[in-house]
Amino acid sequence: MDRKGVVNVPVSTIWTNADSPRMIDEQALTSTTNVQDWIDSLDYEKLLELCDANLVQTQALYGEEVLIIGEKDEWANVILLNQTSSKDERGYPGWVPKAQITQAVDWNVQSSPIAVVTSKKAELYSEDIQPLIELSYQTILPVEGVEGDWIKVLTPTGYGMLKNSSVIQYPSFKERWKGTGPDIVAAGEQFLDLPYFWGGMSSYGYDCSGFSYNMCKANGYIIPRDATDQAKNGKSIKLAEIEPGDLLFFAYDEGKGKLHHVGIYYGDGKMIHSPKTGKSIEIISLEGTIYEKELCAASRYW
Repeated sequence: MDRKGVVNVPVSTIWTNADSPRMIDEQALTSTTNVQDWIDSLDYEKLLELCDANLVQTQALYGEEVLIIGEKDEWANVILLNQTSSKDERGYPGWVPKAQITQAVDWNVQSSPIAVVTSKKAELYSEDIQPLIELSYQTILPVEGVEGDWIKVLTPTGYGMLKNSSVIQYPSFKERWKGTGPDIVAAGEQFLDLPYFWGGMSSYGYDCSGFSYNMCKANGYIIPRDATDQAKNGKSIKLAEIEPGDLLFFAYDEGKGKLHHVGIYYGDGKMIHSPKTGKSIEIISLEGTIYEKELCAASRYW
């Protein structure tokens, strides 16, 4: 019988299959995973292989709910309920080590007060203010109370404390502040020079659609996970009428082939995006580039 679980590591990588990870990926598979150390251990070829060999699907943040639909040895077949996808009407499918998910009784970030991490990274502390783990930008946890400069939050394994300065509070998930197009751009600017990471959904590294997803999420909009689905949803915008914060989509064969990339329109003919393995988040002028030739569609979610 399907059951729900909650991610209990800062960033859980969702693999294509239970046998997808390589020996070098061991650091990404434990209950004490260190995402930064894992990424730093991968050279260009190993990073590229995550995509080219179809090893990784996406990532989930601490506290995100998953639906467990199957098991194989120490692995769970899951659906990420907060990442919509045409791959499964319930959410984004993949495989995750069982050690990285737990059951949490009455876990609820939809209607309870929440704290959203707005710092690029934020330390989660124990109730007696001892550092526990480092959380990614846009991690969301239920709020239990406020104690001076500290926010007491419910975690997948108990209670924790976050500095008030590293989060923003909302009455509920549905009552989050909704930003404008320029706000989406501003959210992205803080990640300039962050290296691209295939499947990345955290401030340790984003892929192109993970970047657009999270900058929209930071402004109160939950959009589909992948670029193809992002292009099919939202409000379709004529290319002559794009505004900052709109998502731009690019396809092979000068815009007539398969869609392969998404960026955020920056304004003044520029785009902010996470390009590809080996490069970092950047702002570029579209004029005279391959992107100018491949631009094929735009969507607005704000």
